[in-house]
Amino acid sequence: MLIAVVLGVVEGLTEFLPISSTGHLIVAGHLLGYTGAKADAFEVFIQLGAIFAVMWETRGTLARFALDLGAGGAGRKAVFNLGLAFLPAAIAGLALHSWIERELFSPRVVGWGLIIGAVGILLVERFAPRPRVEDVRGVSWKEALGVGLTQCLSLFPGMSRSASTIMGGMALGLARRAATEFSFLVAIPTMLAATGYSIFKARHILEAADLPAFGLGLITAFGVGLLTVKFLLKWIASHDFRAFAWYRIAAGIGIWIIIG
Repeated sequence: MLIAVVLGVVEGLTEFLPISSTGHLIVAGHLLGYTGAKADAFEVFIQLGAIFAVMWETRGTLARFALDLGAGGAGRKAVFNLGLAFLPAAIAGLALHSWIERELFSPRVVGWGLIIGAVGILLVERFAPRPRVEDVRGVSWKEALGVGLTQCLSLFPGMSRSASTIMGGMALGLARRAATEFSFLVAIPTMLAATGYSIFKARHILEAADLPAFGLGLITAFGVGLLTVKFLLKWIASHDFRAFAWYRIAAGIGIWIIIG
């Protein structure tokens, strides 16, 4: 139960910050001695807590889109754009899921992913074009598809889904807040699909006795994730993402030292 709480905190803190939740969970699991098929299923399951947190935080936007699903409405455009952004990673994930889990889920790979992603953040912060899109309702299908393609980078452990989509959005001309909010929205179908698929594959190893720990991890991830989402939205009002890039570099080097 203590491990469930610790990993729930890690998931809630890292899922929406551009620092890679999967990478941190892999490293934390190895440090805690919690590895194997059931540990992998647990780490995927508690992502539901983070999903519910972002759904709660964006409930107003989601409700507006739902009420405006008529022909030509912003809601229909938003659903289309989110589906378009979801597709590339969904296709790549289905094709590469087993290979990625088998070959790349290791602390050493996470260290590389953290540092490579940090370089990407610093480059985008330096060379991103002047923002053209200030609100998620102004995202075009081309920009949505571009964000979806950059989301494929997050299949590499340590790269971070949030970093890939936020930086991808900024590189395509989305304002910092618009890119962050669109990243939150794209996370909903992406993470629901990934979680559902992984839990379905692991169904034969799960038991009723696992429910208390899994439930506690999910609730912890929800509470911490909600606070993290609120923090990030306040942070970007007056800060850029360079601090997260430097943290990623330090964490990547730290991981190499610990495992080396």
